[in-house]
Amino acid sequence: MVHVLSSRTLLRPTDPERSRRFYGEQLGLDVYREFGTGPERGTVYFLGGGFLEVAGRCETPPSPALKLWLQVADASAAYEELTAAGVEGLRPPVKEPWGLIEMWLADPDGTEIVVVEVPEDHPLRYRP
Repeated sequence: MVHVLSSRTLLRPTDPERSRRFYGEQLGLDVYREFGTGPERGTVYFLGGGFLEVAGRCETPPSPALKLWLQVADASAAYEELTAAGVEGLRPPVKEPWGLIEMWLADPDGTEIVVVEVPEDHPLRYRP
């Protein structure tokens, strides 16, 4: 059995500086650590219980199958804050049939990010 001690999503953007501005300045993710030097240096951001590492460079954008799921306390407040910071939303917050409040945005390479609020009365808040 593999005993996982830590995990992170590795993202190889087409333009690392642009992606660092997006994740660090526009989304406002806190930096866990940085490594290396130059334009392709690595930056690892906190993602709640995980990490997002933006490092290196790739000639093609990540697969459209890759999505990031970020839970926040208040999706409407996050939407206001992010759009004020210049983040283009793909869809404002909407309460979905499954009870979560979700909004969608994309990073500079088109990687879709769902920002989720779990309402207080949602089953995800309760454990039997």
